[in-house]
Amino acid sequence: NTLVIWMKKNQNHLNSTSISNMGCFKKLLLFIFVVGVASSIFINLVGRKEQFIFDPKILEIVATGAVDEHSGDMDAMVNYIVRELSLRYPGHINSEKEFLFNNAGGAMGAMYIIHASLTEYVIIFGSPIGTEGHTGRFFAEDFFYILDGEQWSFSAGSYEKEVFRPGDMHNLPRGSAQAYKIPENCWALEYARGNIPSMLPFGVFDTLFSTLDFYTLYKTFEVYGRAVVKELLQGKI
Repeated sequence: NTLVIWMKKNQNHLNSTSISNMGCFKKLLLFIFVVGVASSIFINLVGRKEQFIFDPKILEIVATGAVDEHSGDMDAMVNYIVRELSLRYPGHINSEKEFLFNNAGGAMGAMYIIHASLTEYVIIFGSPIGTEGHTGRFFAEDFFYILDGEQWSFSAGSYEKEVFRPGDMHNLPRGSAQAYKIPENCWALEYARGNIPSMLPFGVFDTLFSTLDFYTLYKTFEVYGRAVVKELLQGKI
């Protein structure tokens, strides 16, 4: 009788545990569904063409002008770009020149955030000592206007590298990816348009799982967050 009672109690315990586990599993599925729907809505609503204010052709004109007038002098080129963009996009340009390290896709460089919002960013990016890695694959289009030095890239299936030099523009369409390399030295004006927050995981994983440079991570989010808030207060998504 004692054994039978014990077996019944044990069976009841197993049944209650199974019901509890099933409840947790259903909640997990519901959470995944809600996150998936919210992410889909966010990706489709943020990064639409009508939310962009920068014109890639204007940026190319500015980058080319910087190269034509100050070739070989990066500091002068950066000052020229910031001045020209401030005239064309008043209120949307960060003139406080602050360079931060950036580790992403196995590559390392430095960047100066000229503009940042939920749908666009404009930065100066490069390295004076070379680097290489993965471009990333994003819900955004990227324009890379070479100012100084040289950048190489190739796509899967290609036997030859593409070479970009001062005055050239390297375009990476939304959803595409390449391998790239700065063989020795390269600086560029970079413009991305699309769903910028969806790019952030690519930009922080190397820090979280490799460099552990949390100071740079903090500074990056501080500068980006401050810029986003400034743009939102002006009605710019």
